[in-house]
Amino acid sequence: MPELNKIIQGDSIQVLNGGPEGWVDLVFADPPFNIGYLYHGYDDRRKHEDYLQFSKDWMAAVQRALKPTGSFYLAIGDDYAADLCVIARRELGLVMRNWIIWHYTFGQQTKQKFARSHTHILYFTMDEREFTFNPDAVRVASARQTTYGDSRANPKGKLPDDVWYLRPQETPAGWFEPDCDTWNVSRVCGTFKEREGWHGCQMPIHVLDRIIRASSNPGDIVLDPFNGSGTTVVSAAMLGRNYVGIDQSSEYVAYAQKRLEHALRQQSQTSGSSGSNGDPLKPRNQPVDDSPALFDLGQDTRVQTETDAFGRPRVQRRRRTARSA
Repeated sequence: MPELNKIIQGDSIQVLNGGPEGWVDLVFADPPFNIGYLYHGYDDRRKHEDYLQFSKDWMAAVQRALKPTGSFYLAIGDDYAADLCVIARRELGLVMRNWIIWHYTFGQQTKQKFARSHTHILYFTMDEREFTFNPDAVRVASARQTTYGDSRANPKGKLPDDVWYLRPQETPAGWFEPDCDTWNVSRVCGTFKEREGWHGCQMPIHVLDRIIRASSNPGDIVLDPFNGSGTTVVSAAMLGRNYVGIDQSSEYVAYAQKRLEHALRQQSQTSGSSGSNGDPLKPRNQPVDDSPALFDLGQDTRVQTETDAFGRPRVQRRRRTARSA
């Protein structure tokens, strides 16, 4: 079994197939979408058949590593969501529990089609009945509580619904609560405080927090076979889970390790637990938006690349200065 609480440089298929079976509790995977992104050491323009075979191979390796009670979340774009769902369900025999829509703000604008502002997150389990799901960790206030004052309402709130919503500014309530399986969390744009800068596809910590809280327990093992910017391992470590990240790029591994070390140092200063020996830290209690471990603009892991994920030169933006009265 790979050493826990480490980010490994290597091919995830080889690493997982070379290890034991059934040691992982939760997998989150955000693989290349095969849409031409620029990655360090990887070509994101494979032929259709080659990409599907690659996807089946790494998903089979993930399935092999999962415990019989394990869970698997797969983030994927429009182009291959249906194909990968068929592979997971029909060919590998995984049990599908939800087809989640993560609706993000700041979607990229288009001229000849509707602007894309979502990603698919496919949620599978190894077994139909035996798996980890923590309902109290993801409950939200129900309309019975917030609107109608109904005494029959569960004081803990309700579980998420299978519901579609319009954007926040188009809903009567004026706010998009995370109370359904259409998740409204902004993608991590280039100007955001959370942005590391050196990886073009950084997942927001909010999304990983929700997944890890729902489908694992403190001390469980969380695996990310495409570690990338390191959001999964950062979230897992800060929520008291063991983690393993795998990435083929030594450059990404080095940057992600620095990001993780910075987050753990910051959290240890506020929680009083060091985590330096690989032991899980105490789960954070403060809201993610307020955490200095995630939004410290002065951390040395932030490196702005000269181009975006598609190789386009970045536009330098000037900060506006307040006008004098």
